[in-house]
Amino acid sequence: MIEPLLLTTARVSTFDGPCLLTGASGFFFQRDARLFFVTSRHVLRDEPSRHFPNRIEIEVHTDPGNLTRSVGLSVPLYRDGHSLWRQGRDGGGEIDVAAIELEPAALPPDGALRHFTPRHLKWSPREVEVGTSLLIVGFPLGFHDEMHHLPVVRQAVIASSFGLRFQGLGYFLTDARTHRGTSGAPVVLRSPETDPAVPWKLLGVHSARMDMGSRDLLRDESLGLNCAWYADILMTLTQ
Repeated sequence: MIEPLLLTTARVSTFDGPCLLTGASGFFFQRDARLFFVTSRHVLRDEPSRHFPNRIEIEVHTDPGNLTRSVGLSVPLYRDGHSLWRQGRDGGGEIDVAAIELEPAALPPDGALRHFTPRHLKWSPREVEVGTSLLIVGFPLGFHDEMHHLPVVRQAVIASSFGLRFQGLGYFLTDARTHRGTSGAPVVLRSPETDPAVPWKLLGVHSARMDMGSRDLLRDESLGLNCAWYADILMTLTQ
């Protein structure tokens, strides 16, 4: 049996027309009867790097009995000059999370995907603290099981006070080895009582590695810390 966590996450590619731009990670989130695809906002638009795709492709399985079969679901990012994805802001500025709603008719009728829901966002201080073990599910440098179209996981721990906005911004820190291509990956905590179908809590959305601008590139190693935006922003983005 395939662990359902691996089916919540899909590889996403960004395009400018027919031109492939970048690869990243993302996951499915369902609220009521509506299904969304969630990734980092900078995957869909990033002014500093002049990254302006006009569509994405999400790799989805088409046959639950044969995971070697998949299709690239093409999703436009704009209509009539307006962006179709949702992003948020708070007192600290823009939040690096985006959600785009998927049309049910565009999905394979017998696709093998799983999704998170609002109940996966609930947590208590007793179960989430500094040093708590987490997983980050994604496609580092695009690496994955290419035959079965499945992501890989990296181990992580919470590296800052969970529930407290690090530096006043809407994210917490993880200590994990990550790479480009992991942007948009779900950050999860094992929780069998949450949902038998997907027994994990969704704590965050991995954004990027954090580093010190003053670091001596020859003498000092990278910090190995990462930003993960609090996943409860999805309750705002999917209203």
